[in-house]
Amino acid sequence: MSKPLELLWAFIGLILTVGGTFIEAFIAGIPLEWADPRSLGVSWQIGAMLFVGCMGGRHAAAISQIAYIFLGLTWFPIFTYGGGIRYIFEPTFGYLLGFVPGAWVCGVLALQFPKRLELLALSCLCGLFTVHLTGISYLVVNHFIDNENTRGLSALLSNLFNYSVAPVPGQLVIVCAVSLVAYILRSIMFY
Repeated sequence: MSKPLELLWAFIGLILTVGGTFIEAFIAGIPLEWADPRSLGVSWQIGAMLFVGCMGGRHAAAISQIAYIFLGLTWFPIFTYGGGIRYIFEPTFGYLLGFVPGAWVCGVLALQFPKRLELLALSCLCGLFTVHLTGISYLVVNHFIDNENTRGLSALLSNLFNYSVAPVPGQLVIVCAVSLVAYILRSIMFY
C-alpha cells in the first residue's frame, strides 16, 4: 500500500476511533424487535481500531492509534473517562495502550492472508486478544507497583472482570460486524 494511502487510512482510523469512543453499540433482535435494540455494553471504539487494521494495514492502524493516545493524553478529553496525562493512572489505560499492538496485529494478519471473511474475523480476534493481553498486563503490573495496595486482590479481580470479561460478548459481536463490513468493502475496492 502506498504511503499517502496509508496516511489517509491512519487519519480515517483516528477519526473513527475518536467518534467510536462516544457511540454505544446496539444490536437489534428479530424483525419484530427492531424498534427495541439492546445495548452490547461497549462502544464502537475497538471496532474502529480493528476496522482500520482490516482496511489500512498494520502501519495505518498503528499510526492512528498512536495519534489517538497522544491526542487524549495531551489535549483532548477523547478517552472514555476523559483525558490528560493523569489518565495513565486509570485502570483502562492499559487497554488503550493495547490498541497500538492490537491494531498492528490485526493489520498484519488482515492483509497477509487471502481476502476471506473467516480470515478477517481471525485477524480481528487476534487484535482483540492483543488488546486484552496488554490491558491485563497493565492492570497486574499496576496492582503490584501500587505502594498503598490497600484494596487487595479483590480490586484487581474486579478490574479484570469489568474490563476483560464483561465486555467480551459485546466485543465479539463487534468483531463479527467489522469483519463483515471490511470484507464487503475490500471486495468492492478490489484489494
